[in-house]
Amino acid sequence: MATDEEPSKTYPEMIMEAIEALNEKNGSNKSAISKYIETKYGELPPSHSSLLTAHLSRMRESGELLFIKNNYFRPGADVPPKRGRGRPPKPKPKPKPKPELPTGAVLPQPRPRGRPPKPKDPLAAAVAKATAGLPRRRGRPPKAARSAASGTAAPAAAAAGSGVKRGRGRPPKVKPALVTDVV
Repeated sequence: MATDEEPSKTYPEMIMEAIEALNEKNGSNKSAISKYIETKYGELPPSHSSLLTAHLSRMRESGELLFIKNNYFRPGADVPPKRGRGRPPKPKPKPKPKPELPTGAVLPQPRPRGRPPKPKDPLAAAVAKATAGLPRRRGRPPKAARSAASGTAAPAAAAAGSGVKRGRGRPPKVKPALVTDVV
């Protein structure tokens, strides 16, 4: 069966030789390639079928072979090169020619990236500058005293409370007075 060919050829070389020798119009399938290699190179390893499958898939992934309708072809000269996985990059637009500026003209500054900063409050900046050197007291700052003119609810609360401090939590329910008539 085996001829006097050198048996030291690699699987990709044997596969390419088989496809060229078979020279089928619609390409050669895996079984035809396997039969050709078995007849040409008689003694093959017992894992020949799995080796052949692995090499065929590797050659297909690398672009050495085309796989169309369960048949393997050698790519022709008109076949585009195999591109990688994923979405192809966008084509880069051609740069526009820059208009020539008259001599002595100053280019405008490009806009900075991101959101523009908020306008600064001049009063807050002055207060912060004035109080920058003063030490701060420890703990939570005291509650600011309300003036009667600041809100409309403040005079009503001051009249109703009349200086009595309310306790914490829900106030107790007011019980109605019992009225008894003695005759």
